Amino acid sequence: MASGDRARHRLSRSGDRQLNSVLHTIAVVQIRMPNSPGHTYYQRKLSEGKTPREAKRCLKRRLADHVWKVMLADERRAQPLAVTP
Repeated sequence: MASGDRARHRLSRSGDRQLNSVLHTIAVVQIRMPNSPGHTYYQRKLSEGKTPREAKRCLKRRLADHVWKVMLADERRAQPLAVTP
């Protein structure tokens, strides 16, 4: 099996490294906990034929999407309501 058979996606190394570190830690903890939704998602990705590294990357992306949605919801809650006359 040649390494040239795989499509490689070069990810940007820029961005919030501290946030990436936190997402990595969350992903690793969820992968290790058998009853967590993250573990189930990771196992599903492995069964789809992804490598462990690719499956972890998918889980981290899913976690990042969730964090982003929570941040947006928090921002909307923090904005004052417009008063109509």
